Amino acid sequence: MLSHLNLAWTAQQSRTLQKIISSDRFLSILPLSHTLENTVGFLLPIMYGASIHYLRKPPVASVLLPALKMVKPTVMLTVPLIIEKIFRAKILPTFQKSGAIRFLYSISPVRKALHKVAASKLHKTFGGELRFFGIGGAKLDPTVERFLYEGNFPYAIGYGLTETAPLLAGAVAKNRKIGSTGIAMEGVSLRIGDANPITGEGEIQAKGFHVMKGYYKAPEITKEVFTDDGWFRTGDRGVFDKNNMLFIKGRIKTMIVGASGENIYPEEIESVINKMRFVLESLVIEKKGKLVAMIHLNMEELEENFKNLKTEAKQYFNEKSEEILAEIHKKANLELNKFSRIQQVVLQPNPFEKTPTKKIKRFLYA
Repeated sequence: MLSHLNLAWTAQQSRTLQKIISSDRFLSILPLSHTLENTVGFLLPIMYGASIHYLRKPPVASVLLPALKMVKPTVMLTVPLIIEKIFRAKILPTFQKSGAIRFLYSISPVRKALHKVAASKLHKTFGGELRFFGIGGAKLDPTVERFLYEGNFPYAIGYGLTETAPLLAGAVAKNRKIGSTGIAMEGVSLRIGDANPITGEGEIQAKGFHVMKGYYKAPEITKEVFTDDGWFRTGDRGVFDKNNMLFIKGRIKTMIVGASGENIYPEEIESVINKMRFVLESLVIEKKGKLVAMIHLNMEELEENFKNLKTEAKQYFNEKSEEILAEIHKKANLELNKFSRIQQVVLQPNPFEKTPTKKIKRFLYA
């Protein structure tokens, strides 16, 4: 149950992360049932006199591209999947065209220069006047964030939950660091509960005017998500660095405990897998004591790799999918620590089922 105070206060305070002016143009592509869109994409611009533009149809490319050209938005809110899909389908393949380009891309100064050129073109695609591109709702792939960061794209990371109306922290401008969700929003109190004395990791807990009244007609469940001293349990595990920047490790409920008691976060393994060539998305689960990676390959990239000839792409896919998966398996395990290495990879032929905010419905595959 979110009160008027929860919503209005969060909308007001979010301006401390990013100033909004009356000439700003918001382009809305997320459902208003999403608390981020409702609070930051609806209440915030109304509060400060900005305009909001809505699409008449779902934001597929054929609808979104003309809208971007017409509206030339200055502010947009999105979820990671959208920008990740753009990066993997349209941007990354240009850096993988040949062995020579892949080699140059592996050199840090060259990569940064290529990222700036590509990010500049992407900015023009978004209308050329974008000054704030807020991403929230799930963890952003570090490879995609590195592209945005090195390309000077005006992105920002927001962290929060529906129960906190929703913003808790934000990584904006100077408070951005790859992999971090930034600092606590002004007026929000955050702490790490039951922190590991060695790693500093523990449950992220919050307090402030943004925290919900409780779950509707569910006092027992409500009681479970609050500590005895009144802090809201987010269910996320995280850690602060020396500059008070927050890093999310993963959901406590999805955390897998290894054979020797290690904490294994599926999201961290997935971020390694998702940056591999031909991978569109992945899901890591525990099955009979083994870490299993379900991988959905990017058919669009395969088709592009074979000059858009669908029959050839499908033939390649059928003949080479096992080889591709084996290569992904090998490369991923080289980057993962010993207890997070995957034992099995399986092909996920169809896209994963998702929520309206594009999060994979993990419970369907557990």
